[in-house]
Amino acid sequence: DEVSLDILRSSTGNITESDVMLASASKAAILGFNVDADPVARTAASSEGVEIKTYDIIYQLIEDVDKAMRGMLAPVYEPAVIGRAEVREVFRIRSVGNIAGSYMRTGVARRNAKVRVIRSNKLLFDGAVGSLKHLQENVREVRQGFEFGVGVDGWNDFRPGDVLEFYVMQRVEQG
Repeated sequence: DEVSLDILRSSTGNITESDVMLASASKAAILGFNVDADPVARTAASSEGVEIKTYDIIYQLIEDVDKAMRGMLAPVYEPAVIGRAEVREVFRIRSVGNIAGSYMRTGVARRNAKVRVIRSNKLLFDGAVGSLKHLQENVREVRQGFEFGVGVDGWNDFRPGDVLEFYVMQRVEQG
């Protein structure tokens, strides 16, 4: 629905200069099947900035059109969970706010990830990782089986037992 294909002209025979001029005026590409472009058409295409592609195998033409149309779609992103941790202790730090002393149960926590705060199977907050530390050192990630401290931008109400679900937004192939 977001992208449409308009066929301006369909005919037999080689690609001609008039085909190139029509494509140029319409800001279109020329696709040919089992044909060639005559030399005048190739010269005109070069000077007009018109792409000419010819195919001998029909499914390759169809695949290229499909791929081009998919490339025109606006990207779609979905959350992909990369790790889950359990809050074990809350540290109150005056200058920073509350830090969740946590244990990485599965996967990985990353500094550039998003995080959901879940308590009693209810989503309380969804935001960005503000800080990530292991043994007082700033780190980029923490893997399964390690303890760490995490600050979440905009959230301070951690409690022991809260679940932290780390995720990243991944581009999803459409179609």
